[in-house]
Amino acid sequence: MSHLEKLQEWLSSNNYQIGYVSDYKNIQYYTGFASDPVERTLALLVFADQDPFIFAPALEVEAVKEIGWKYPVYGYLDHENPYEIIKHQVLQRIKAPVRWAIEKNNLNVARFEQLHEKFPQAEFNGNLTPVIERERLIKTPAEIEKLKIAGKWADFAFKVGFNALSTHRTEQDVVAEIEYALKKKGITHTSFDTIVQSGTNAAEPHGAPKPDYIQKNKLTLFDLGVVYQGYISDASRTVAFGEIDQKTKDIYQVCLEAQLTAQAAAKPGMRAAELDKIARDIISNAGFGEYFIHRLGHGMGQSEHEFPSIMEGNNLELQPGMCFSIEPGIYIPGIAGVRIEDCVHVTENGVEPFTHTNKNLRVLPIK
Repeated sequence: MSHLEKLQEWLSSNNYQIGYVSDYKNIQYYTGFASDPVERTLALLVFADQDPFIFAPALEVEAVKEIGWKYPVYGYLDHENPYEIIKHQVLQRIKAPVRWAIEKNNLNVARFEQLHEKFPQAEFNGNLTPVIERERLIKTPAEIEKLKIAGKWADFAFKVGFNALSTHRTEQDVVAEIEYALKKKGITHTSFDTIVQSGTNAAEPHGAPKPDYIQKNKLTLFDLGVVYQGYISDASRTVAFGEIDQKTKDIYQVCLEAQLTAQAAAKPGMRAAELDKIARDIISNAGFGEYFIHRLGHGMGQSEHEFPSIMEGNNLELQPGMCFSIEPGIYIPGIAGVRIEDCVHVTENGVEPFTHTNKNLRVLPIK
């Protein structure tokens, strides 16, 4: 049964006539069509007992057809009211569309109000968000193969980034080197904005690369990933550019122990909160607990942040096919920042990472 058929089955069994999918990443998941419509309207309308259709800006219609979408696709021009056209097409299929399910975590208020204005008698009580999250949770073998290839390109990007470190280059220069090398290999999109942070800059998690020169005898943090056939990689490594002091080495080793121990312990049947606690306890017992200021991990697949969160309070059991990050971090303002991350997929008896760049402290020569 395809992803789309599973969604139709859910609608039917829960007595919903229409499912309105508005998140462009979820539209890609169900249809194979990848496009961020930005301010325009893109939607997938799924019916319990009829064929679905894609509704897209007119300039995307031919692109939808090119992917082999076998159902209708309808477009609209910028001066047209998209919801008037959606209304017309829905009424061609259902005379009284009353029971709708929508993505409550995605459909914004303004667009919901326009949709509701066209269908004033409708009830939009169904929530597709948890349904889709659960469906995307377990990856198929084909999806995992794409994630593995994306991981190999992340490893390539690390190699380029490590070689690019120089006291004559800024953090932004190193990012440019990485992304240029990827583009020359045909990888046109990164999973997110590549992060390179040197010295104390790395104590700001997810901070943007700055026009600051790479600092010698300090750590440099890399967080990066690529998109391969719609699936992403996401990994972090922290390296020493020259010799670092003992305190910084200690911080690194604690973070490394937390990451390696958690990754080795992860297995089916374990709860997400348990896995978070394993890494967090190691960091806390070493005296750095206040500096680990985010969850241990997040789901990943077609997006860099998907369901579920690997964090305290989440009692979801890990199952084979789940994919998520394991990324403890220690961020001490004015001192250093360390994050070590692999994304993994759960197997029958443990987990396997998508990235394989060595995680032991790497000391690179100053140049």
